[in-house]
Amino acid sequence: MIELKNLSKHFETTDGTVDALNHINLTIRDGDIYGIIGMSGAGKSTLVRCVNMLERPTEGSVVVNGRDMGSLSPKELRAMRRKITMIFQGFNLLMQRSCLHNVMLPLRLSGVRQGIAEKKAQELLELVGLPDKANAFPAQLSGGQQQRVAIARALATEPDVLLCDEATSALDPKTTHAILELIRSINEKLGITVIVITHQMSVVQEICNRVAILENGEVVEEGEVSEIFSNPRASATKNLIYPESTDGGSVFENCAQRIRVIFNGAVASREPLIAKMAVECGILASILGASTRSVGDKAYGYILLEIPGTPADMGRAVEYLSTMPNVTVQVEAEYAAKEAEA
Repeated sequence: MIELKNLSKHFETTDGTVDALNHINLTIRDGDIYGIIGMSGAGKSTLVRCVNMLERPTEGSVVVNGRDMGSLSPKELRAMRRKITMIFQGFNLLMQRSCLHNVMLPLRLSGVRQGIAEKKAQELLELVGLPDKANAFPAQLSGGQQQRVAIARALATEPDVLLCDEATSALDPKTTHAILELIRSINEKLGITVIVITHQMSVVQEICNRVAILENGEVVEEGEVSEIFSNPRASATKNLIYPESTDGGSVFENCAQRIRVIFNGAVASREPLIAKMAVECGILASILGASTRSVGDKAYGYILLEIPGTPADMGRAVEYLSTMPNVTVQVEAEYAAKEAEA
């Protein structure tokens, strides 16, 4: 278990003090794939670097498996860092060494004999799907393959925690999906706790079970991914989930009866939901906006609808759509406020 207790980090610059993190309190359970998301400058990378003490917190503590990381001796800290490994956006491979020797490096630095280290490295390359790339050099690999080698190297010391700092940001969508599937598989097979730092909500919703949203160095929302995605409360969360309708969707501000239909792992179907509602209930709807994607046979995202007619029609539409499994229906706040005033 990883506990961040009242964690703060301040940097002194020529322009004054920069508050990168302010009183962060988070608990990451063993076996979690935990997402930490926010826009640039939110404090994500600073936070993850505090977990393994690459950055020393100004205040507060980081407790990993009951041990306060800030109180460890240099020798103890080195040992803990072998159990808390990290992969990066830029892969950070040694270009003059083969893939096999890149993976062997942390083992050799830990004093593991050449033959044992070589065998272990080959096993890890097989685990990440690159058994035939042992003698290749990083420059001969694609970006996705380089990240697989970096993951294999991170696993060499048999860590308990894997920190992923924007690990898929430099990859195309198809490769990103493949790397995320690999991380999920490693989490399931080896039981490694994974912390995913990203600015992409799609990454979080694909593999994470819990998420914290950072804004200006503070946690503005935290919880199960399904709950956060289906019912975002903080404006920063809404902007990440619904980037097409930032600031409450002002492009639709003149629409009266609006509902947002959120798909949170609903089984994808070719059956036209809106047309079905019109046929079965006699309720018409106009689609004002949508952002949906499929992961396997599951649908994620939302559709923003305008329901013409009376508030009773709105209520019937909400009732009908709410019966769908893994679908959440929200009445847009602007309309709800108008209805309350009436």
